[in-house]
Amino acid sequence: MDKVYDLIIVGSGPAGLSAAIYAQRAKLSTIIIEANYISGGQIVDTYEVDNYPGLPGISGMDLSTTLRDHAEKMGSEFVTDEVKSLDLDGKDKVVVTKNREYHAKTILLATGAKHRNLGVPGEEKFTGSGVSYCATCDGAFFKDKIVAVVGGGDVAVEDAVFLSRLCKKVYLIHRRHELRAAKILQDNLFAQENIEVVWDSVVNEINGDFQVKNLSVENVKTKELQDLEVSGCFIAVGIIPNSEMVKGQLKLDDGGYIIAEEDGVTSVPGVFAAGDVRTKQLRQIITAASDGANCITSLQDYLLHV
Repeated sequence: MDKVYDLIIVGSGPAGLSAAIYAQRAKLSTIIIEANYISGGQIVDTYEVDNYPGLPGISGMDLSTTLRDHAEKMGSEFVTDEVKSLDLDGKDKVVVTKNREYHAKTILLATGAKHRNLGVPGEEKFTGSGVSYCATCDGAFFKDKIVAVVGGGDVAVEDAVFLSRLCKKVYLIHRRHELRAAKILQDNLFAQENIEVVWDSVVNEINGDFQVKNLSVENVKTKELQDLEVSGCFIAVGIIPNSEMVKGQLKLDDGGYIIAEEDGVTSVPGVFAAGDVRTKQLRQIITAASDGANCITSLQDYLLHV
């Protein structure tokens, strides 16, 4: 029979890596299954992290590397593989990957979230040819050009400010007349002379030939249409939790997030959720790391009583 671990962690963002560290401290036999060769989840694509205590200005890549190194130093076992399905019903939980099966007494889901699409004509066609979901990944391709960012939250504002350092001009297109981003981020945005906010507006279509050439933009109040000449369109309109594999097995909220409180306990005994994939007020690196620690405390208690 295959080895039965105390714990399988699915995902290696801040929540999964924090859980791995705490699991090693608790002497739990643990394996971390990650889809990508680089740990860190969404923070890998973050140019600068300025709100993680004690590490102001650290890059997302450096922070993720630091967390991974810490987990490895503690003796954590990692495997890079694609999870195909989960069986959460039995006493032992089963994770089926592309290459094999893994069995454990408990599972911690730290699968994070993915970028939400606009769903407009031209978006799919020009993805990788002017349409991007990662300003820090692709911004350098648009040096001294005119680009647009779509969204009004923290990520959209951070992206616009980052791009303003590289690009000739940046449009920030937002469907409302006020931003959702943190006030300190908004202050930084409005201090940039080459950023223009296009209020109360949505993108109807992304146009071009082989590359993005312009955006068809509509004012939601006046219905006025305008074309913005841009070379790139960076989309930052939210995230979708990576919870598809547990639909029908765990209770989810209307947004698809796994219903779990701060303790990480889900609707199925022995299954825990941490980070962006669970219901929570604030989705930040610090709360994801906290989730990982809380989950290990919860599952230790669970293991004592099974």
